[in-house]
Amino acid sequence: MGLEKEKRDSSIIMDEDEFNRSIEPILSGKQALYADTPGTRDPQDINAHLKQVVFEDVIAEPQSSHSFDRVWIWSHAGFELVKFLFYRLLSTLLAVPLAFILGLLFAILSLIHILVVPCIHSVLMLLPSLKIIWRSLMDSFVSPLFTSAGKIFSSVRVTAVEY
Repeated sequence: MGLEKEKRDSSIIMDEDEFNRSIEPILSGKQALYADTPGTRDPQDINAHLKQVVFEDVIAEPQSSHSFDRVWIWSHAGFELVKFLFYRLLSTLLAVPLAFILGLLFAILSLIHILVVPCIHSVLMLLPSLKIIWRSLMDSFVSPLFTSAGKIFSSVRVTAVEY
């Protein structure tokens, strides 16, 4: 009796609106992003295919033979528990390093894109005039050289002799 009253008196009651107001500085830019899908961490439904995988898709028994009901229940519980625990463990160990690596990769790709694209546009603006110069050089020097070589070697006949 006394313990229940003490717990009730010492607990902090915070409704959802008050909680959201208390963390608004943290969520200031991101709250609008998730406003239409509350509680969802996959708002664009990128991993919809993973939602469809259930225990019965992985482990199934044919209609003609069944194990004991307890075996089925415990295997289902074990499957869900191992899936849950390993996902939590692996996400705890790998999420932050992978997020760091992917953030670094996207930053490098963005930097390269920002630096390289103007260079490519500059080169593409120069290419038409360079093309005219290149073509005139090829027509003046290389084309006569290969035409002469072609005429010289056109009279050469090669035959295969079998021994």
